[in-house]
Amino acid sequence: MKALCLALVVCFAAACGPNGAAASKIWVEPTTGMAFVSIPAGSFTMGSPPGEAGREPGEVPHVVTMPRSFWMGKFEVTQTEWQAVMGGNPSSFSASGGDFPVEQVNWFEVHAFLTRLAARTPGNRFRLPTEAEWEYACRAGTTTAYGTGPTLTREQANITVSPTTAPAERGQTTRVGSFPPNPWGLYDMHGNVWEWTDDDAGPLKIIRGGSWYFGADSARCALRYTHRPQDRGFSLGFRVVREQG
Repeated sequence: MKALCLALVVCFAAACGPNGAAASKIWVEPTTGMAFVSIPAGSFTMGSPPGEAGREPGEVPHVVTMPRSFWMGKFEVTQTEWQAVMGGNPSSFSASGGDFPVEQVNWFEVHAFLTRLAARTPGNRFRLPTEAEWEYACRAGTTTAYGTGPTLTREQANITVSPTTAPAERGQTTRVGSFPPNPWGLYDMHGNVWEWTDDDAGPLKIIRGGSWYFGADSARCALRYTHRPQDRGFSLGFRVVREQG
């Protein structure tokens, strides 16, 4: 495994999604071992239908086309990966282990991470996903409220029944990849930590995916939430998109 992580490789790994997805094309960043899944080009309906439970007014359905495939982080960025690039670990749950997602990182700090990561691997550019890319990858060809179907359970994602009962439940993040992947081989697109995107909402930034501290309604594919770019939190992390050239 160490040799694999230190080589610039393209390999194939089974996605093992709930729909029996075919093998996914994987690229591994050679200095951190960060794995990226190739997301196919295609079109989808972004937003939610009027009858979806918990629907917000801003989730207007509209067709979006991804003209080219792109590479997206198989997992949320971990504490080990953050520390390898930035030299520290700001996470609230740092005692849990390096394969837990990094959190307590604001939008500006994430961009510093992306710049440093690119400097380690010439010929590549790393960025946050756009909202459309994030939702397209989260849905992975599905059209339901969640990539798992019309519902999402605590056996499928690190979510809580209610924010007020979170301390009595898991009470924190879980190791990345602790739950089944979606049909395209991406893990933790629902729950665990909210994920920054690169879209603006005025002075705010959009975050997606819900977290361990919030319920299933916050983890819907179409749900959009915002934070100030300077904000940090114990349930706020990110996932990376890789570009070549």
